Amino acid sequence: MDVFAVPAERPKGWYLPLMAPNTRGPAFAWLDPSRLYCNSQALADCVKDLLAPFHNDPIDLVAGIDAMGFILGASVATALGKGFLAIRKAGHLCVEAQTQNYSDYTGREKTMEVRLDVLRPGLRVLLVDQWIETGGTMRAAIQLLERQGAAVVGVAAVAIENTEGGKWIKDNYKFSHCVPEELQGQVDGKRLNCFQVFN
Repeated sequence: MDVFAVPAERPKGWYLPLMAPNTRGPAFAWLDPSRLYCNSQALADCVKDLLAPFHNDPIDLVAGIDAMGFILGASVATALGKGFLAIRKAGHLCVEAQTQNYSDYTGREKTMEVRLDVLRPGLRVLLVDQWIETGGTMRAAIQLLERQGAAVVGVAAVAIENTEGGKWIKDNYKFSHCVPEELQGQVDGKRLNCFQVFN
C-alpha cells in the first residue's frame, strides 16, 4: 500500500497495511508501526480509533512511553486538548525522577523514569505506547504513575498482543487498540497477511 494512499472507505484499522515488516533480522521488532504516521489521515484515524472508548472518561493528562509512544501519545494529547507527559528511558531527565526496572519485549532488563513535579494523587492519566507485545514496558509505566498516586484511566496502543502481559493489561485496565477482531490472530502470530505483498 502506498504510504500516502487514502481509501474512499476507512473502517477501523484500514491503515494497518501501511506499517512495514521487519527486513533487518531477529535483533529487531517484527514490524515497524511508525510508517503509518507518515500518512496524515492514517494518523488522525488511528488517534480517533484509540480515543473512541474514552469519550465519556475524564482525562487530565496523556502520558507516552519513550520513544515511539511519544509520537502517538502527543497526537492523542493534542486531539484531546490535554498536556503530555514523557516517560523516559533512565538517565535522560535532568530533574528529580522516580525509576522503575522492567524487562522489555526482547527480555532485556531496562529502567524507565518519570519526573516528580507533575503527577499527584487523583490525576487521571491516559497511558499511550506504540505497541504492546509482552506488556513489561507498559506495566512498569503503570507502576510509575500509580506509585505517585495518579489514576490510570486507560491504556492505548496501535496493538495489544494477547500474550500473558497483554492479557493482564486487558483484564485490569480499560484499553483501546486499532486491530479489528479478525486481524488479532495475525497480530498474535506476528504475521500480517498484508505484508506478503509489501513493497
